[in-house]
Amino acid sequence: MAAMADELHHILVVDDDRRLRELLRKYLMDNGFLVTTAADAQDARARLAALAFDLVVLDVMMPGETGLELTQDLRRTSEIPILLLTARGELDDRIAGLEAGADDYLSKPFEPRELVLRITSILRRVPRAPETPAELRLGRWLYLIDRDELRAGEEVVRLTAAEASLLKILASSPGTTFSREDLSEKSRLNGNVRTIDVQVTRLRRKIEEDPRQPRYLHTVRGEGYVLRPD
Repeated sequence: MAAMADELHHILVVDDDRRLRELLRKYLMDNGFLVTTAADAQDARARLAALAFDLVVLDVMMPGETGLELTQDLRRTSEIPILLLTARGELDDRIAGLEAGADDYLSKPFEPRELVLRITSILRRVPRAPETPAELRLGRWLYLIDRDELRAGEEVVRLTAAEASLLKILASSPGTTFSREDLSEKSRLNGNVRTIDVQVTRLRRKIEEDPRQPRYLHTVRGEGYVLRPD
């Protein structure tokens, strides 16, 4: 029996070569993976901010921000497995990729079957991240995460883009404390980290019965914010 979609590993393929992206997407999907593609580092960041992935297949030689630079940046905030692809197979290049934080390195050209084997090997070594719940109960409110919708029966609360972004991040890992810096980066909010405090205050007014004594969205002194649903 085929695996259900939510049981499949989700792979992000990042490569500026459109033809190769599509070939890899089709091949990986035929081998039982969910696949999303991105054309460059900026595109990849948008995908990573919006969706949960189990592994990134990342081309090194891309215009603008390279795969090595993106790997180094991701490693500052994420442990997501990264498999680098490159047309340069020299030892120094492989070492540079691993030092940047990649989990493995595959030189072009390669057999697609080897790519699948490398991905499978990495995923066996890495514990799968817990799935984000589909909904959370916050008192009278039910937060439907995939729809960015906060409702009580037929009553729906309108969330601004900033509020929805913050709530989704906090709801992705209930009980986990996120620093203001993490929330600022993950939500892509403009401004300094104090902007997060302003948005949290506004969000509390919508989800808390008494925003001055929050029951769900708590401040952790010296650390950041945490969401503790019912």
